[in-house]
Order: sequence, then structure tokens, then C-alpha cells
Amino acid sequence: MIVSLCMIAYNEVEAIDGLFGDIALQEYPHEKIEVVFVDSMSTDGTYEKMMNFKNTDFGFRDVKIVRCEKMNQAHSWNAALMTFTGDVVIRVDAHARIPRNFVSRNVYNLKQGENVVGGGRPNISSNASSWKLTLLAAEDSLFGSSIAGYRRPSAEKEYMDSLFHAAYRREVIAEVGGFNEDLGRTEDNEYHYRIRMAGYKMCCCPDIISYQHSRNTLKHMVRQKYGNGKWIGLTLSECPGCLSYFHFAPFLFVMMLVACTVLAFCGTSLPLLVLLVLYAMFDFVNSVNCCTLKNMQPQFALLPFIFPLLHVAYGIGTIVGLAEIPFWQRKIKNSPAKEHIELVRQKVAENTRVTWNNKEL
Repeated sequence: MIVSLCMIAYNEVEAIDGLFGDIALQEYPHEKIEVVFVDSMSTDGTYEKMMNFKNTDFGFRDVKIVRCEKMNQAHSWNAALMTFTGDVVIRVDAHARIPRNFVSRNVYNLKQGENVVGGGRPNISSNASSWKLTLLAAEDSLFGSSIAGYRRPSAEKEYMDSLFHAAYRREVIAEVGGFNEDLGRTEDNEYHYRIRMAGYKMCCCPDIISYQHSRNTLKHMVRQKYGNGKWIGLTLSECPGCLSYFHFAPFLFVMMLVACTVLAFCGTSLPLLVLLVLYAMFDFVNSVNCCTLKNMQPQFALLPFIFPLLHVAYGIGTIVGLAEIPFWQRKIKNSPAKEHIELVRQKVAENTRVTWNNKEL
């Protein structure tokens, strides 16, 4: 199988060195690997590092670099899909690390008859400081991140609704098409929903693993949670089927908190007290659980305060997203996103070699 290993990046000069080293060390025959980098007009030297990688002879079948003017993840992934020529596409995030057998294990599982495969994707920290390990513990916790199965290594094969760093057979892309460029941060949810609706299963395999760097500051982590929550709210109007009830748990918590606070001001404080006590119990139990499962740090004592910050940020983001739906729908009314989905489908189905230029399609 010819594998197209794809990565998109914007101003990731500090994050990609490790990943580039991992790609260069892949044990799968390099003459069967096509590397596709998409740069969203970075200004920090990311593009130059991509060029250095391309100009270094690692023996790959090809190394392609595409530059996109539109700084939109879905648009950049569509650029990669319009450029690859392999039998398989593997998506890898710029904030990732992959083991030497990453490509070979994906290929092995695809050859077992699967159409879309992936594996566990635990979080790692790029720095072993006590504070960053505390943030990593919060991100790794079910209470602090999500229940998505792919975030943690699986003991056996499972079929899931979504995968991270997934590998797709060409025929899957040819049938489903490209990513919805109207979406941000939820483009994966919507894309995998269409894959499932097309009748394909998404297999999480225990022998495939990759790693995702967690955010290194609480500010960036809170901002990330807010953005995730906002796109969950907006996506509800575009593709409700790609979301689960769990996506709205922080939203419900914030709404209940507001409602109970109003009742408390009106003289009925019992609902607020019950809500806070119940949340505090979950907060405490999960904080203690982090201490028992992780390499405990002194700053783990701050976890009971970090968790509510993340939940409230996510919940407020969802509220903002829901409130902005009418304005957002008017904004994307004449969007060419659906045309781009079909354009990718046609080009991949034709199995033609396409160059994606700087123009915004």
C-alpha cells in the first residue's frame, strides 16, 4: 500500500521538530510513504522547516508542501485530500508524536479488512514541570476532557463514532468527499458522521497508538475549552447527528448553576446548595483519582479548582455558540463549503493527481 501521511500546520515551529523526527524514523518502507504538509501561511518559520524536511533525503516516495491562504482547519485538510496520491491517507496533528511502527500498524489493520482505523491517543506534556504535569492530569481525566474512547489506549478492537489520527482507505474519501469548511473544531465530528452514514465502520485498534501534546498553560487550555464548547453550540444547527449528549454536559451544568443562583437570590437556596455539593463530590473524587493514577505533583492540589474552570469555560462557549446560530447561519448561507466537499470527492474518485494552489476555492 502507498501511504500518504498528511499534516497541516499554522505557526507550529516549536511543536513540529519532534514529529518530523518521528516521521523520518518510520519503519514502514519509505519508498511507499508520500508525505503531504499543508502550511496555512505561517509567519514563524514553520514553512521553512517543512522545506528543510523536504530537501533532506529520507528516501520517501515524495514530500509535498502546499500553502493555503485560508487559515481554516477543514480547508487545509481538504487541500491535503486534493493533493495525496496514495492508497491510504493518515492524518496526523502538528501537536503530536508517533512511534516508529505507527504507519506500519495502520497498514496492517487496514489489510485485515478495515476501511478506517486508528488507535489510542493519550495526552503527553512537552515539559516535565510540576505545573504542566498538573495540566496534563486534568486533560487526561475523564472529568476534565471527554469520554472519547480514542483518548485512551484500548485493550481490544472497538468500533467507535470517531477517531483521532485516523487512517482512511482512498475509497472512503472518494465516497464521502471533503471536510465541511463551514465548521471549526467540529469538522472531525461531522466528517466521521458522514463516514458512518455511508456504511463504514471506524475501528480503534489496540496496537495503534499516537500521542497528543496537551496545552502548556491554563489560559490556553481554558481558551481551547471555550472554543470547543462554542463550536458544539454552532454545530447543533448544522449537523446535530454528529454530536452526543455528553457534548452538552458542561452547558447543562452552567445553565443549572445560573438557574439555581437565581433561585437563591429569590430566597430558595437549597437547589444551589445541592448542586454545589454534588459537583464538589465529583470534583473531589476525580481529583483524588488523578493523584492515585498519575505521578502526583504538589500542584495537583489545584485540580479541584482547575476542573470547574474548564467546565464553565466549555459551558459558556456552548451558550455563546447557540446564541450566535442565527448570525452564523446567515454568514454561511452562500458558502461554497458543500461544493468543496463534492469537489474533493470527485477528484479523489477520479484518482487524478491534483495541485491545490494558494487560491481560496
